[in-house]
Amino acid sequence: MSAEQKVRTITVPTRQLLDSLQPLPSGMRAALWDFDGDPEGVDYADIDAVVAPYAGGNEWQQGIERVPNLLLLQAQTTGYDGLPELAGDAAVASAAGVHAAATAELAVGLMLASLRGIDAAVRDQQHGLWNPHRYPGLADRSVTLVGVGGIGQEIASRLAPFDVRLTRVGSTARNDDGGRVHGADELVQLAAGTEVLVVITPLNEATRGLIGERVLAALPDGALVVNVARGAVVDTDALTREVVSGRLRAALDVVDPEPLPAGHPLWGCTNAIITPHVGGNSEAFTPRIEGFLRRQVQRLAAGQEPLNLVQPGPWKQD
Repeated sequence: MSAEQKVRTITVPTRQLLDSLQPLPSGMRAALWDFDGDPEGVDYADIDAVVAPYAGGNEWQQGIERVPNLLLLQAQTTGYDGLPELAGDAAVASAAGVHAAATAELAVGLMLASLRGIDAAVRDQQHGLWNPHRYPGLADRSVTLVGVGGIGQEIASRLAPFDVRLTRVGSTARNDDGGRVHGADELVQLAAGTEVLVVITPLNEATRGLIGERVLAALPDGALVVNVARGAVVDTDALTREVVSGRLRAALDVVDPEPLPAGHPLWGCTNAIITPHVGGNSEAFTPRIEGFLRRQVQRLAAGQEPLNLVQPGPWKQD
């Protein structure tokens, strides 16, 4: 990136984020803009980088189209599906790492809640019922983890004390510091020996519907499907059939569509747990996103390549 392209003005969507960036590096300016209305104190033509709001909205496209010289669109989320299309020729950076601990703890929490019958006990409590059962538990389960990125690594490390038999699956087969990574093309074969299937792979064209009818059908009776990735990585219709039939269990932080429409069969299934896409939304998020954005702004002010680029834009190497 040339000196003329250096990021000088960045917008953030909340007053708290704006205050957290102070003091700014020399030559940098920050302004408040949440894509709704006009930015405070800067013209659209002067904006070089924008931090997107935490949650998506219909106004995003109209807002970004008003920024003629955009160099960088910065997400506050690990997932970035849809952002490259919005950014056009600009760069896109994710907030990978910010949500890793929180998402990993929810993934483990969902496993424990389902496998130890905590969800059933909570329902019984509302009726004053003391109803003990023996549940599978997490110890000694065969767990297949689909996704070996930052959050996948955090989930794997948290599963270690539970004495699970862990199998990891990535986009392609390989070995890394953690041992063997199986390829996604092995999923049907691996599913046959999987008691807990955990999904934490990014959503892209290769992973949309990755956990489909064939993979789900190959899972043994009573297996648990945990999705803390994106809803569309799992075929909702195929999963619904398996869960409604009682053959599989599900613990889902994400669904497709999101939220599920009123009356959808999964809402009423006692063998399904649904949380409202809160994997990364713990109190750890605020200090972690503020720290990340401070580091990002320092790099931008120095003309360095942004962290977590998923679309290089003007930082593309010649």
